[in-house]
Amino acid sequence: MTQPAEQIEAALALARPALERIAAAGGYGLLVGGAVRDALLGRPNSDIDIEVYGLGPAELAAALSPLGSAHAVGRSFGVIKLQLADGVALDVALPQRRSRPVAGARGTIAAPDPTLTPREASARRDFTINALAITAEGELLDFWGGADDLRQGRLRHVSDSFGDDPLRVLRAVQFSARFGFQLDPGTAALCRSLLPQAQGIASERIWGEWQKWASARHPMAGLRTLDASGWLALYPELAALQGCQQPPEYHPEGDVWMHTCYVCESAAAIAEREGLGDEARRTLVLAALCHDLGKPATTTHERGRIRSPGHAEAGAPLAEALLARMGAFAHVVAQVLPLVREHMSHFEKPRARTVRRLAARLAPATMEQWAQLVEADRSGRPPLPPENPAATFLAYARDLAVAIAPPQPLLTGRALLAAGYAPGPALGAVLRAAYEAQLDERFATPEEALGWALAAYPAER
Repeated sequence: MTQPAEQIEAALALARPALERIAAAGGYGLLVGGAVRDALLGRPNSDIDIEVYGLGPAELAAALSPLGSAHAVGRSFGVIKLQLADGVALDVALPQRRSRPVAGARGTIAAPDPTLTPREASARRDFTINALAITAEGELLDFWGGADDLRQGRLRHVSDSFGDDPLRVLRAVQFSARFGFQLDPGTAALCRSLLPQAQGIASERIWGEWQKWASARHPMAGLRTLDASGWLALYPELAALQGCQQPPEYHPEGDVWMHTCYVCESAAAIAEREGLGDEARRTLVLAALCHDLGKPATTTHERGRIRSPGHAEAGAPLAEALLARMGAFAHVVAQVLPLVREHMSHFEKPRARTVRRLAARLAPATMEQWAQLVEADRSGRPPLPPENPAATFLAYARDLAVAIAPPQPLLTGRALLAAGYAPGPALGAVLRAAYEAQLDERFATPEEALGWALAAYPAER
């Protein structure tokens, strides 16, 4: 991270061409939003948002057009996407006034209103840390104490208009995860009052916030905010983890909820260490979130012992249900479920056959992803030291060339057809049986695979 002053100047430098054109046209612009917040945190942010006062939509468009490609995004919203000649992209908007279309109706409609003051405009923002602004001269405008909230690591709403969009509760979850912030008690109470409105949020918007949570560095803080907001109740698969006991000799950290929080945090750290891309990182953290969902249904207390037999398998359908509530894409679900099902498979003895079969069961997830999840699981039990019992499996997988993909079938349908087999369901059955035999090391080449099929299934030709 760099110093805030350096980041502020860097953000202003990107915005300055537009700010100068706006001033020349008789208006004035403010740098607002995430770029200001991140600059004060000493973090880079190239997403530049400018809010413009004193100009109407047509005047603003005319002022900006000489700078590059200016594309209006819905004239009623007064937003212009500006692409400068040097490739810098800016979002330039007029302040918006929000109103309810009908008294007592849910939701609001927005319309540009250049007569609003910066204070009035900032009151519509979600959190104080996002309601900060910087003038073209570098002066910080902080009407709601956002700078102090940044210093205190506090996530606090600006005004009661927070409730105009209940999705903001999940935004609180992902902001907490991104910055490690805690939810202000007053904001938590407001979030709880919005719980009845959660059902009206579109699934794609919900998934957008969960994706950001899963990409963040501090997912544990996000889960704590989810709990404090009362919105954990929307995810019964997660809520059931609270109070589900674990054997203290193996899990001194507490119940399954606490363990899951720590495992998610470990997964994010592993993703950072390994330099995982966004999608791989999200898959790992979501698998960490889901890995022990089966424990509440399988945990038993017998003779003073706490056990959860079969919890990995039991957790897969629960993970599918949870991810559906989150609006997760099908390809994400397809990778997370086998990771959940197999996260206890490291208790098997690592041998070539075992590793090949595990790689096949994990597809479309990979042995590398599985090993990362196992490491996160075994590292989420403080104060016990981190462990990585999957390391031996992963070494085998790399030697066998199955670390990032399952074994490729040696026998193909084309080879069977060329050998005289008829197309149809029976052909598929032969291929499946051949793949199982391949995993059992019955043959090692395509020629041997075909010979095995001809001997084992002569009647299918």
